[in-house]
Amino acid sequence: MINEKYIRFDWAAKRMLRDKANFDVLEGLMTVLIGEKVTIDEILESEGNQESETDKYNRVDVMARNSKGEFIIVEVQLSRERYYLERILYGVSKVITDNMHLGDRYEKVKKVYSINIIYFPMGKGKDYLYHGITTFTGVHTNDKLEITDYEADTLRMRTPQQVFPEYFIIRVNEFNQVATTPLEEWIEYLKNGKINSDTKAPGLQEARQKLLYMNMSDKEKRIYEHHLADQMIENDILDTARIEGLALGREEGRAEGREEGRAEGREEGRAEGREEGRVEGRAEGLAEGLAEGREKGLAEGLLQVAKSMKQMGLPIETITQATGLPAEEIRKL
Repeated sequence: MINEKYIRFDWAAKRMLRDKANFDVLEGLMTVLIGEKVTIDEILESEGNQESETDKYNRVDVMARNSKGEFIIVEVQLSRERYYLERILYGVSKVITDNMHLGDRYEKVKKVYSINIIYFPMGKGKDYLYHGITTFTGVHTNDKLEITDYEADTLRMRTPQQVFPEYFIIRVNEFNQVATTPLEEWIEYLKNGKINSDTKAPGLQEARQKLLYMNMSDKEKRIYEHHLADQMIENDILDTARIEGLALGREEGRAEGREEGRAEGREEGRAEGREEGRVEGRAEGLAEGLAEGREKGLAEGLLQVAKSMKQMGLPIETITQATGLPAEEIRKL
């Protein structure tokens, strides 16, 4: 392992990897994930077209088309987003519909690969890489619905796997092992910015030459370091708010739980026995109070986060994605 410093992938994806000269870095990541050689023909506009003022943009870091005409979306998400899975689904759907025209036959629908690199906790899984595909399984027989040879050869039908989108979710922070495979080497770079000097992983050899920090101009370095500092501040604000919100929620929950428990205990005690009523009342009241207190504390914590991020000058959309609060509510802070 060498000690050279490499540019973080999230920065490179937004700025450097859109350059045709750097396509080979992205092609390497996609090749490792998809399991077959990927060649990028072009990087497409990732903002998407709006049909109306109320239509949502499809903001992703990279949207590419491979040599088969299939679409590949790459998105890096640094902070928690409440509706992230819905966002992934919307992004894929937007790509499909934006590239279909009225009157087109459905055979024009192209497969979409959605690669999502996340740096925040999501779900309870233990793996660092999750892969989602669409299959049709018999409810009673548990067999897979497949096309026949006639449908494949004569009718040119495609299998569900060739039509429906594929999703990759890379939970970067869950990777805690020695990198021995090309995929593991890629995840180690995504997490720690390290690349083995003797790596043979597709794309990483090219990244060692093209994403070297020392190759950046002084101006680019200043902008890059400012970006890293902003991310550290934003993450610190979010973590602090969560801790404070949980602490406040627990304290309020205990207080409310004791009070409600006493009240319910007295009421039930008169009907079913004072002692049983007090015990059950305290338990139920404490549970409800804790739940309500946590929710109230988290809500107050999120408002404080939003207020702090707004004072830092962060865009309303960024604050909305980080906290899940409505934009109108953030504007009132």
